[in-house]
Amino acid sequence: MTGRHSLLAWALIALLGLGTARKSEAPACCSTTVPRDEWGAMATTCNKSLSVPVHYVVVSHTAGSTCNNPASCQQQVQNVQNYHMQTLGWCDVGYNFLIGEDGLVYEGRGWNTKGDHTGNNWNPISIGISFMGNYMERVPPARALRAAKSLLACGVALGALDPHYEVKGHRDVQKTLSPGDQLYRIIQNWPHY
Repeated sequence: MTGRHSLLAWALIALLGLGTARKSEAPACCSTTVPRDEWGAMATTCNKSLSVPVHYVVVSHTAGSTCNNPASCQQQVQNVQNYHMQTLGWCDVGYNFLIGEDGLVYEGRGWNTKGDHTGNNWNPISIGISFMGNYMERVPPARALRAAKSLLACGVALGALDPHYEVKGHRDVQKTLSPGDQLYRIIQNWPHY
């Protein structure tokens, strides 16, 4: 199956709610996560593990282009990874997961690898989730917010997130406008904020 067809299949599974655990490795709540090999990730050279379960989740936005279908989101997550690796010289895309407006989660560094999303104090103790787009003036669609909440439930089910985890906005832990005014207002109403 080609990358484009694979992403379309993931989108259909997510929309129909037919997701099941991949190879019995992950609970059904993790079904909207597109693995690295399916979005065309470059090989990582990261080797610093997170000590799981982590207690914090830092929510940001990429502040770049948005995407609203699997093909454009695949391109956007590749663009973000390219920028982080080729321009910034990082070992991989900085985020543990990226959320597309297509309602899918794109695996970045995943649950077990330390990210480069929030600075030296927070990277070793948190999972970084970034919504692809700029949310200063607009809110992410409901399907993207559902995907993020499903991802958090997945992290708890897998034992990667402490059941009493805390959500922080990027601006709560660093001087930045991220995750954007509109998304920040939304996450402040999430139960773990």
